[in-house]
Amino acid sequence: MSQPATRRVDVPAWAHRVIPVLVLVAVMWVAEFVDLILPLSFDQFGIRPRQLDHLQGIVLSPFLHLGFGHLMANTVALLVLGSLLALTTRHLWLVTGGVVLIGGLGVWLFGGPGTVHIGASGVVYGYAAFLAVYGFVARRIWQALLGVLVIVVYGSMLWGVLPLREGVSWQGHLFGAAAGVALAVWLGRRDRLPARR
Repeated sequence: MSQPATRRVDVPAWAHRVIPVLVLVAVMWVAEFVDLILPLSFDQFGIRPRQLDHLQGIVLSPFLHLGFGHLMANTVALLVLGSLLALTTRHLWLVTGGVVLIGGLGVWLFGGPGTVHIGASGVVYGYAAFLAVYGFVARRIWQALLGVLVIVVYGSMLWGVLPLREGVSWQGHLFGAAAGVALAVWLGRRDRLPARR
């Protein structure tokens, strides 16, 4: 007796690249819902500058948010910038991990004493800075044009790296962006197309 053939669904290549971004954002939303339900506040597990027993906050902080308004603000930017990064380079995981670790370490080292830093805005700044710089360093015209577009659309974010608003982790923004620039220079030089003779 023959078995009926199963229909295979072909997922477009672009969707494969964007799925990790959707998964990252979904984990953040699940964490916020669990934080809402459980009596234990997850926000305490954010980055606590220079406290050795809270080093795990460097990795956990991007998944923690101060309510759904905070999460929604980061979600839109993460989906847009993360998708652009995933679709135009093969460096999504490397950039994400690098921004989280390097940016988070910067906050841990230089953040204000007695503060707790949470939220994915450092990752947002890292993505934006990477996209703004990478194409120019790699000498790739389309990605450089994308960088210009990112600067035009998200350029006002630059004010977020300054200590202008109380209660906002400008250190997270600053070190996230610095990590994004550093990764763009490193990976852009590595990916640079050789000059034609």
